[in-house]
Amino acid sequence: MKETRLLLFWCCISAILVVHLTATQRMRAKAAPDQKSPVPEMDRLTKALVGDWRATETMERGEFFPDRGERHGIVHVRLTAGGTALIYEVHSDGSAARLDGMLVIWWDKEANLYRFFTCFNNPNHPCKMHSTAHWEGNSFVNDYEEMVKGKKTWL
Repeated sequence: MKETRLLLFWCCISAILVVHLTATQRMRAKAAPDQKSPVPEMDRLTKALVGDWRATETMERGEFFPDRGERHGIVHVRLTAGGTALIYEVHSDGSAARLDGMLVIWWDKEANLYRFFTCFNNPNHPCKMHSTAHWEGNSFVNDYEEMVKGKKTWL
């Protein structure tokens, strides 16, 4: 069961980003300082993500969650490395299992896309180069492949 939940995490990382971008309440008790990046693409991402967020995840009934699942927690996002990267820290828990981790997101100018490096509470494979992302209008889209039922699947 624990391995299934960890596998689901990797399958849900783009959903987590969408949840945090579109379905969370931004906590602005202490407003994040106006941060500026020397990279225009990072400046756009900074405006969308920097700050502290309350996160809620809801997993639909399916193979990984026969009884559905949920998690609630906190996300802290900050600009780092002289404005060239974001660190995205996640801490949440619920029936979908505890999730602690971080993402580093940066703009790859040559490839013309964002890259993700992730580390999560999976003792067998805690960190990896994870995926890429791009903007489609006002939506930040995370593209990645995962093994689902023994097949590589784009999520």
